[in-house]
Amino acid sequence: MTTPPIGETRVTVLPIRTFDDPALRAVAEPVRDFDRELRRLVKALTATMRAGAGRAGLAAPQVGEPLRVIVYDYDGRAGHLVNPRLELSERRVVADEACLSAPGVWWPLERSYLVTARGRDMFGKAVTVRAIGMLARVLQHEADHLDGVLFSDHLEAGERERFLAAALPPS
Repeated sequence: MTTPPIGETRVTVLPIRTFDDPALRAVAEPVRDFDRELRRLVKALTATMRAGAGRAGLAAPQVGEPLRVIVYDYDGRAGHLVNPRLELSERRVVADEACLSAPGVWWPLERSYLVTARGRDMFGKAVTVRAIGMLARVLQHEADHLDGVLFSDHLEAGERERFLAAALPPS
């Protein structure tokens, strides 16, 4: 392994797990150590999220890391949350939603319109993110991944079957 030059960090773009991967069903563990490994993970998640067009969020379980970490970048607002807790508004809206673990498939889903997300940054400092509209949807979607919930789980049975038929390769 080569060492990067001083002041330069190599960031790896990680492979994203697909909907049929059982790792996406596991509940992620809370982060306890705000150390170099966590900072490396946040940077790798961010690089992986930004590696393709139209990507707005990513959760650590989607790259095989069972930790409660999400990153987001939508409409000029970018960041990350460690051990996030979400407060959801009662106002709900339906909009198309997609998942990097089911590339190319969009599906209408009802979510809360406004979210207040509280957590920590990669250094352990308290962070609060208030979001409306699509960014609120992104935060809810990524937080679901931390609990082993896929967005298709929110669909009614018939809709879920149609979504899964479109999202998963034939076996």
